[in-house]
Amino acid sequence: MWVIGLTAYIIAVFHRSSLGVAGVAAADRFGVGTSLLALLSVAQLAVYAGMQIPVGVLLDRFGSRRMLVGGGLLMVAGQLLFAYAHDIGPAVAARVLIGVGDAMTFISVLRIVALWYPPRRNPLMVQLTGMVGQLGALSSAVPLVVLLRDAGWTATFLGAAALGAAAIALVAVSLRDSPVQEPTKPAVSDRALKASWEHPGTRLGLWTHFVSSFSGSVFALLWGYPFLTQGEGLAPATAALLLSLLTVGGIVLGPVVGHFCGRLPYHRSTLVLAIVGSSALAWAVVLLWPGRAPVAVLTVLVLVLAVNGPGSMIGFDYARSFNPAARIGGATGIVNVGGFVASILVIIAIGVLLDAQTPAGAAHPSLPAFKWAFAVQYVLWALGAAQVWRYRRTTRRAIPPEHLAAMRRGDALPAVG
Repeated sequence: MWVIGLTAYIIAVFHRSSLGVAGVAAADRFGVGTSLLALLSVAQLAVYAGMQIPVGVLLDRFGSRRMLVGGGLLMVAGQLLFAYAHDIGPAVAARVLIGVGDAMTFISVLRIVALWYPPRRNPLMVQLTGMVGQLGALSSAVPLVVLLRDAGWTATFLGAAALGAAAIALVAVSLRDSPVQEPTKPAVSDRALKASWEHPGTRLGLWTHFVSSFSGSVFALLWGYPFLTQGEGLAPATAALLLSLLTVGGIVLGPVVGHFCGRLPYHRSTLVLAIVGSSALAWAVVLLWPGRAPVAVLTVLVLVLAVNGPGSMIGFDYARSFNPAARIGGATGIVNVGGFVASILVIIAIGVLLDAQTPAGAAHPSLPAFKWAFAVQYVLWALGAAQVWRYRRTTRRAIPPEHLAAMRRGDALPAVG
């Protein structure tokens, strides 16, 4: 059941990430600058973030199978529209459809993990879900670059739609929501959603996802490829290889982070703050490097950003730890809003700053323009780290003393309720 759900998630990540290496081609096809190009990613991510709580509530009501089928249909429709779009309006509508379908996918798979696996294994399985799912991003890097070059825009995205249709068929035929037959569930009440939000552990998960994910996400989804090719002057194949390394690094590091969280749950927030600090430091080296950074330095940056994805998964472990199973969909949706709101803010800010620093008629932004634009990340790192520090203290005060002592010992605790 996990493999079936994971397959659907891999295809969803493929749909989500397909714009990352197609950004330059999209700008040429639609005749837009960096700000309007950013609108494509922002529209997709904004819808994704905005749908998380409603989708979480629907997930608790209808279960994973129905939500995955519905989400898959929307993403296929989005890719079909994107394949034939010739201006920015239909392209934005296509990315909105993809964003809504994507929003219905990941938390549906996390619910499968929560219901099919015991608590002690849950952190590792969540990490494996998130990281193996990034194979979708890997398949949207080098292969899509080649397809766009050799087959053209329309054929490339029609192929993406066909891939999505295959995933829908697999889920519809084979997936079961739970190892036991679940009774029909009443709609989740506003009181249950409010209870999830009011627990500081849920908000700790939200800010964990906010602060630890956006840098790697923004790099992979939109601005990494232009930064590497137009700013740092790398060949397209080299840039695509670095984006692939970002994905592979996350897949390798995810189980390590999951094992750490399963064995040392008390120190999860310390790991989050360490991930944020390492990302800020790696970016500082690149941004302060005089001129273009060596490929080795850019490779280190990518490897550091690779742990951003696993770090953000810790937020979902908080949602599971501090909420009963009946409201885990809504709590997971709350957490999942964080990183995508942060990514939206950074994508917009980078696009606006690049446009402001690029003279009219210039072929593309300069390297100094890219560096100043990427420096905006430090504002969000400061805000997010402060909130993680704040809510880890309030969460520890809210936990019963015997549970806190068990967490210090590294004992596995069942989910609330």
